[in-house]
Parts: sequence; structure tokens; C-alpha cells
Amino acid sequence: MSSIPQQRLDRLIERWHTLQAALNAGPSAADFAKFSKEFSELDPVVSAIEALRRAEAERDDLAAMIKSSAGDREMAEMAEDEQRAVSARIEGLEQDLRIQLLPKDSADAADVVLEIRAGTGGDEAALFAADLYRMYSRYAEQHGWKCDVISMSENDLGGYKEIIAAISGKGVFARLKFESGVHRVQRVPATEASGRIHTSAATVAVLPQPEEVDLQIKPEELRIDTMRAGGAGGQHVNKTESAVRILHIPTGIIVVSAEKSQHQNRRLAMQVMRSRLYEMQRQQADDARSAARKDQVGSGDRSQRIRTYNFPQGRVTDHRIGLTLHRLGEMLEGGAALDELIDSLITDHQTSQLAAMAGGGL
Repeated sequence: MSSIPQQRLDRLIERWHTLQAALNAGPSAADFAKFSKEFSELDPVVSAIEALRRAEAERDDLAAMIKSSAGDREMAEMAEDEQRAVSARIEGLEQDLRIQLLPKDSADAADVVLEIRAGTGGDEAALFAADLYRMYSRYAEQHGWKCDVISMSENDLGGYKEIIAAISGKGVFARLKFESGVHRVQRVPATEASGRIHTSAATVAVLPQPEEVDLQIKPEELRIDTMRAGGAGGQHVNKTESAVRILHIPTGIIVVSAEKSQHQNRRLAMQVMRSRLYEMQRQQADDARSAARKDQVGSGDRSQRIRTYNFPQGRVTDHRIGLTLHRLGEMLEGGAALDELIDSLITDHQTSQLAAMAGGGL
């Protein structure tokens, strides 16, 4: 484990013990929340360190046994076999620990605002946007997450020109953050009588929701207006000024929420505003990440794609990692195929991080 400095591991274990003692001492509510969060993040790391050190101690004991059994060939061979097995296990434990020690995205534990917009393809793109929202809402349901629509703009066929939703639960952003980008679909549209395959696109943006301590918005930076909701009719539409429009003056970001309750609209609009401002801060703090996200989301043009959903062949291809799964139906139901693809994206990201850090060690 020469690439992982022992002093660093010792400091992590010491910090874990310090946090444990602080939590047992009955800290204030604010300190308890802060210490608990750090402790929960550090706990699996310490467990990985301890598992590795136990395996290393076992390997050293076997080495001593081999040395002392020089006159007993059968005993020495048994110890050598066990030592090879332990050494292989140590390699896996070292790799697991290296992954645990990779820099964490501070937003991985955050809830998200999911924004899906129809891109190239007209009505078919809007129908595909609806398919994508259904996929993510089903995925959220299967993971025990809560998914609430904040706003939507429908077309006449039941598709979405735009839909914005809040998804909350454990580790939502960590699982969904690689879904940001242009998603392309190839299929025969329901609106196409001649049966020709069309290509359409929709954009997906996954924005982490900041904690209060992560982002402060000054009241004087906001202009909040109420207006009458627009829509396709109904008793409520255009009779009460329930829709809320919020402008963040320094950045020019505008968010509109037009559900029935003005109070709810204000809360939902602020939720989206905070997420967009937080993402802007994250981009400014990391130029490389900002450039990557711009390339992914783009303008909705079909040439800027991260994933293709091909209905005639029943396959999904993620172009970033070159992975193709012939399980389109399962994918669109938010099932295990989507989990497998997300796991592959996370593994690829971790591998890239490990390769980048290999030169200087962890």
C-alpha cells in the first residue's frame, strides 16, 4: 500500500475517534448535525482502512509461518497458498480504499432539481421529453426517493416542451449527476403516417439543491412578481394572480412557477432559483466542470448527444463510455438497466480520477 501514505490513514482514524467522542459528549444541535455528517462520511473509510490492515497483518503472519515451517514442506505450501489468496484480497481492498479516498463532490448528498426540455424534433421531441421524465420518476420511485413536479409546459399530444421537478432522497445527485446532457431518440413517431424513423432530442439538466449554508441570497437581489396563470382553460386559469415570477437581478436568471397556490409557487420558484444559482457557483469554481456541462447540455441539437435511444433495435448507447445495452424497455421503465448504466458511468469517472492521481499518489 505504498501509494497511500500511512500517516494520512492514521490522521483519518484519529479524526474518526475525535468525532465519535464529540458526538458522545452531547454537542449543540448545529454541531451535532455537522459532526454527524462528517462522521457518516468518514465511517466507511475507516472501516476500509481497518479491513485492509487486518488483511496485511494476516499476510505478515503467514509470511512468518512460512519462514518457521522451512522443515515442513506440506505446512509451508499450505501457508503459501493462503498467502497468495490474502495478497489477492489485499489488492482489492487497496483499490476499494483508493476509491474511498478520492475527492468527494460536495453536492453528492444533495437533492436535485431535474429540468427536461424538448430539443430538435417538434412534437416528437416533446413526447420523448415526457418519456424521459417518466423514466426518471419511475427510477426515483424504485429507489424510495420523492419526486414532485414544480412546473410543466405541455403540447397538445401530452408531451412536455419543458418539465421541472424536485427529487429528494439519499444520494440523489451522486446517482443522477451524469444524466445531464442531450438525449437522442430514433423511432417512428406516433405522428408519422409513412412509418419513417425520425431522430429527435431532449436536454436533461440535473442541478443539486444547496443547503442554506451553501448559498445565501439577499432579498434585495430578488424581484418577485405575481401574475395570472396561463394554460388550456379551467376555472382557475386567468382568474387569480397565483403564478409567481422571480428575477435574480445580479445574474438575470428568471424562474416562473404557475401552480394553484401562490404560496406554493413562491416556495417552488425559490427552490429552482437556489439550484440554478448554486450550479452557477459550482461552474465558476471549476472551469473544467463548467466546460464539460456546456458540452453536454448544449442547445438541444441532435448532434450534441451523450446517449441515443434506438427503438427499432431496442438498444440504448451511452456515447461517453461506449456502452450499449439492448434493454430499451427496461431502461425507459427506470429499471435495472438504468442502474447498470449509471454504475458504469460512476466507475468510469472513478477510474479517470484514479489515473489522474496515480502519478502523485493519493
